[in-house]
Amino acid sequence: MVWRSLPLSRRDPGYVGRSKATAELENQRLAGNVSELTEVFARIKQIAGQEHIDPLQTEIGSMVYAVKPGDGSAREQAASCQRVIGGLANIAEEYATKRYRSNVINWGMLPLQMAEAPTFEVGDYIYIPGIKAALDNPGTTFKGYVIHEDAPVTEITLYMESLTAEEREIIKAGSLINFNKNRQM
Repeated sequence: MVWRSLPLSRRDPGYVGRSKATAELENQRLAGNVSELTEVFARIKQIAGQEHIDPLQTEIGSMVYAVKPGDGSAREQAASCQRVIGGLANIAEEYATKRYRSNVINWGMLPLQMAEAPTFEVGDYIYIPGIKAALDNPGTTFKGYVIHEDAPVTEITLYMESLTAEEREIIKAGSLINFNKNRQM
């Protein structure tokens, strides 16, 4: 998966527009057009072990970084609104409440965490290879790569706190609604 980094502090008037632009990149990818991302994928292919990445098989979405998200009164709305405009993940040092983290999961987004200070900025891309394997092994750390616009690619270490088997399946299904729909089929 490739995420376009959208670090968020309390209010960011450009967030929605950037997130929608990233969602449009995913729509183009699904239509077979990855020309706008040629440079990004060329840089990913320079990462050891990623030489054969297929852009058409690599989902693109936005993500939000916050130190401790989920302490406001709009916890449910924050996660749902993020997902509706193309969000695939949150990265945090910690989540303020279990409820907010659960909302992120129920909307099919990854509740990622990192211990160190972020090295990414608004507009950078974050590539995380093997995210499905990481979902199947929660509690372990895994690598992500920050594709900066005008700097070398840097490596970051990410993790997800313990996930139940059901939470992993909800994320893989894309949301709690999809998970329940699939169970009834």
